[in-house]
Amino acid sequence: RFARPFSGMPKADCERGSADDPRGYLACLGPEEFVKDVFLDSDTDMMVLSFVPSAPDAEPVTIEAADAVRRIVDELEGTHRLMLHGRVNPNQPGDLERMDELAAKWNVCAWKTYTQFGPGGGYWLDDDHGLALIERARNLGVKVICIHKGLPLSDRGYAYSTCRDIGVVARQFPDVSFIVYHAGYVAGQPERAFEPGAGRDGVDTLIQSLRDNDIGPGSNVYAELGSTWRYLMREPEEAAHVLGKLFTHVGPRNVLWGTDSIWYGSPQDQIQAFRTFQIAEPLRESLGYPEITPELRANVFGLNATRPYGISAAEVKLRAR
Repeated sequence: RFARPFSGMPKADCERGSADDPRGYLACLGPEEFVKDVFLDSDTDMMVLSFVPSAPDAEPVTIEAADAVRRIVDELEGTHRLMLHGRVNPNQPGDLERMDELAAKWNVCAWKTYTQFGPGGGYWLDDDHGLALIERARNLGVKVICIHKGLPLSDRGYAYSTCRDIGVVARQFPDVSFIVYHAGYVAGQPERAFEPGAGRDGVDTLIQSLRDNDIGPGSNVYAELGSTWRYLMREPEEAAHVLGKLFTHVGPRNVLWGTDSIWYGSPQDQIQAFRTFQIAEPLRESLGYPEITPELRANVFGLNATRPYGISAAEVKLRAR
């Protein structure tokens, strides 16, 4: 996969690719395609450009390239519609020190980290590496940490993809926002109602970690949907359980929209599916899941994210097209 990075993603099969160039498919994942798919071919007004796991000297997407895309988007209608993460894995030499430059020079809005990546197979947010990351983020004043959880990158790092550390650090650092990407979801494992102490993988590991650390709904922990919704929108009962559990245990104002585009092309199909999705009434009655009202839908689609990212309603209107 390193010889042909990202070639397995659906978007890499777009018509811009060339069979004559072994890496011609990467044109399908370039800045022009990104802007077209996200800002022109979908109803997206604002988004955060995040990063893939990599070593500092082998980044497929650099902060310089990401900033160039940000400047392209700034030329569109609306202002500052694209925000940037700063990639950091504290278990890799040099990453912690680089955070200073990412904050001061590149104006990142949050840190993106992969606990299942790096030397030794990964790290935990509550070990020495993770605590150093959190403390540096606090000192730099960018107190939003986005953690890839679930969707294991490899068998080697599978254990580090679980969310057992989230509740621990959320309780220890109440002034820091922790955004759990993919909400800990593991594709291919059935999702059903949460059972305390059942020891299941997937979204339940996030919920169990919050419960074990007395973290209730509406806390400093957020569940981002990422690829999770794309997988589950084809499985309505599992989708109902995942969304219902997140709304109930993480909080209706703590579930954030995400699509993992550009990997899958335009996110418009995911947007349209979520606009019409509803948790079935029998599940709502038996498990206490909420009805997905227009207000709840609007919150997930974007308003919920204004709290951890510190964006006002007025600023949202300014940035919207």
